[in-house]
Amino acid sequence: ILADAGLGADVVSGGEIRRALEAGIDPAAIVFAGVGKTDAEIRLALEVGIGQFNVESLGELRRIHELAAEAGRIAPVAVRINPDVDAGTHDKISTGRRHDKFGLSFETARYALRLAEALPHLEPVGVHVHIGSQITRLSAFETAWRRTLAFVDEVREAGIDLVRVDLGGGFAVRYRDEEPIDPREIAALLAELLAGRDLEVILEPGRALVAEAGVLVTRVVDRKEDGEDRRFVVVDAGMNVLLRPALYGAFHAVLPVREPPAGTPLSRFDVVGPICESADILGRDRELPPVSHGDLLAVLTAGAYGAVMASDYNARPRPAEVLVDGGRVALITPRIEPEERMRIERVPAWLRPAGGGGEGPDEAGSAA
Repeated sequence: ILADAGLGADVVSGGEIRRALEAGIDPAAIVFAGVGKTDAEIRLALEVGIGQFNVESLGELRRIHELAAEAGRIAPVAVRINPDVDAGTHDKISTGRRHDKFGLSFETARYALRLAEALPHLEPVGVHVHIGSQITRLSAFETAWRRTLAFVDEVREAGIDLVRVDLGGGFAVRYRDEEPIDPREIAALLAELLAGRDLEVILEPGRALVAEAGVLVTRVVDRKEDGEDRRFVVVDAGMNVLLRPALYGAFHAVLPVREPPAGTPLSRFDVVGPICESADILGRDRELPPVSHGDLLAVLTAGAYGAVMASDYNARPRPAEVLVDGGRVALITPRIEPEERMRIERVPAWLRPAGGGGEGPDEAGSAA
């Protein structure tokens, strides 16, 4: 859907490069970010001809050059800067502070661009900045973007002809009571900052495009009440399906799929999953109508960092994914049962009973 709408892809792994290509995204519209690009991933990106590497370190810059030389390619690189800006968001999704693992200081980035210009198999094309996710303050973007563009001006004046700036993303969506920034305010700020500058601009809206498109539907397994201070609705989806509440303390609204009649009394419950972890709570202190075994609940705004973070922890099945378009419904990912996971597991020969049992290669090297 996004490829058909003309969007590119900001990827952080070889697998995401393959997914973007499979979706029909033009390789020239793929930007490869992330601090841990492996040699195999860099070779893949060079082979398919991605539009830009967002470089995170001097070591990575040199490796990209070496691998590009091996492949007989010229790698387009942008240097990611760390502007030391606190985006005012959750600590675990802040990426632009000096102590965060992302980007380079302005001084090191300046040297990296000069080095890229000197190395024959690199083409310095731009600068990248991204300060975090779920950001609600336009002032944070303004500070980071002003510093970035001033740096771009300085570099261009020094003779390095950068053609684009990747200003990242992190635009918030509403999970509870957040006030997302009006896109028109972002556009107005960009128009002001870019006036008089001949630069191609990349933005990474990410969550803002997909979060509200996803809903997790889960079934009530039980209702557990043991005094006024211990009231739980237990559901069949847990942190293995939606990790964000356990990982970030994130809030997701939880609603009954079938709307109750007007005036139905509401009670407060913790909505919890079946995983054997105390962190397995999808929502605390939520007002719900009377629910019982078999009822369906909807966990909202689950389209970003939802299905992609799912696991088979506790040997539980991964849920199906269903695409809904008006009156049309299609299963796009089937439910993955534990048996499917077990089918790819192998028992080494030295653990099998005499006379057989188990499948797969006898030697570790072959299995690998």
